[in-house]
Amino acid sequence: MNKEFFEAVRMLEQEKGIPSEYLYEKIATAICTAAKHNYNGKDIVHCDIDPEKEKMKVYVTKNVVEEIEDPDTDLTLEQAQAYRKTAKVGKTIDIQLKTKDFSRIVAQTAKQVIRQALREAERSKQLEEFQSKNQELITAKVHRVDPITGNATLEIGKTTAILPKSEQIPGEVIKEGDNIKIFVVDVRESKGPKILISRTHPGLVRRLFETEVPEIFDGTIEIKSISREAGSRTKIAVYSTDEEIDPVGACIGPRGQRVSNIVDALGGEKIDIVKYSEDPAEFVAAALAPSAVVEVEILDETVPACRATVPDDQLSLAIGNKGQNVRLAAKITGWKIDIKPESGFYEGSAE
Repeated sequence: MNKEFFEAVRMLEQEKGIPSEYLYEKIATAICTAAKHNYNGKDIVHCDIDPEKEKMKVYVTKNVVEEIEDPDTDLTLEQAQAYRKTAKVGKTIDIQLKTKDFSRIVAQTAKQVIRQALREAERSKQLEEFQSKNQELITAKVHRVDPITGNATLEIGKTTAILPKSEQIPGEVIKEGDNIKIFVVDVRESKGPKILISRTHPGLVRRLFETEVPEIFDGTIEIKSISREAGSRTKIAVYSTDEEIDPVGACIGPRGQRVSNIVDALGGEKIDIVKYSEDPAEFVAAALAPSAVVEVEILDETVPACRATVPDDQLSLAIGNKGQNVRLAAKITGWKIDIKPESGFYEGSAE
């Protein structure tokens, strides 16, 4: 193998980011696999690659015997001593193969195996790159939107991924050339790396808050739970480990700028930021915002279930459009919530 071969490997390492050691290992294996065809597949060929000296040598190992039983693996003492004068019966010798000893078919086989090794290395590198982004927030460019299915093809670095219509925020219009933030839900290996992305997953909201609120990023404020109906409303429960820091105020930010940035990134989705409490009644009351709550009665801690009493004029607000507010409050707290008007009487519209 000449100097151009080693230069080509170095270029592959630079362009593809595949370690040269990995390539040399795969290439050596490929050459041995190809060369073994000349010896009926027997595992007697090995390859040494020295990138520093830019030398490659291929050897076949033969047994030195008194009488040949297998011409693929055996040499007589006389034949062996033609290669090495010190050869002895019962020992083995390595014979360096010449390039001309490789037939055209064997050379083609080696090329195919090398190409396959390169594809596997690229897939492995891509999978590793994807896994580093798993459960993370990333920005991607919209390459194409299918006019029939609505699925969007996104450019993520040097590769692409599909954002299904079902994982897009309802009512949101995505156009080619847009830069959008997405959440990497999972990375799987199935005929190559596959990255599952979403804009409806609650993890997207969590990562956006971590990006916008330094106190969450440094751990001073914790996100306890999130409930979300993408495109409509999200409730997020936050808690501060520092009593002097208001977790809700910190998430809203000066003049509401922090939460406003997140709302914009979500296409106008409403966000309720509520203060987490270990007291279930207090937590449920906060979770029913923007409605005021008169009282929360714990009905059954094993279910768990409770009843929240709200002012009559805020019954509809507490329940929300099609029950959305109380549904999200139940998800974020983990409690089944029954809403009761303060007067005990339900008006037709509220009911």
